Amino acid sequence: MDSSRGQNGIQLLLAAEQEAQQIVTVARNAKLARLKQAKEEAEKEIADFRAQMEADYQRKLTETSGDSGANVKRLEKETDEKIEHLKKEAERISTDVVEMLLKHITSVKY
Repeated sequence: MDSSRGQNGIQLLLAAEQEAQQIVTVARNAKLARLKQAKEEAEKEIADFRAQMEADYQRKLTETSGDSGANVKRLEKETDEKIEHLKKEAERISTDVVEMLLKHITSVKY
């Protein structure tokens, strides 16, 4: 009877060992599956973040380019206005300048 009890104990221990091994295997597989899922989630988040940053960059680039074109047009307009103003001023005072030059050239001082 002792030998049958000993064999029963051994059988119970072997069964418990197999059950523990199965539990460890299941836990290991679950851990690997979770790690794979976490990696996929992280890659998706990275891709989303990268896409968002690229969209922001492209938007800012477009805004900046648009502003640059607007600035060029504004500067051209201001320059044209200043040129017109200088031409009008030159026409207005040209007779006075010519008279002043003639007066200084023709008068002789000793």
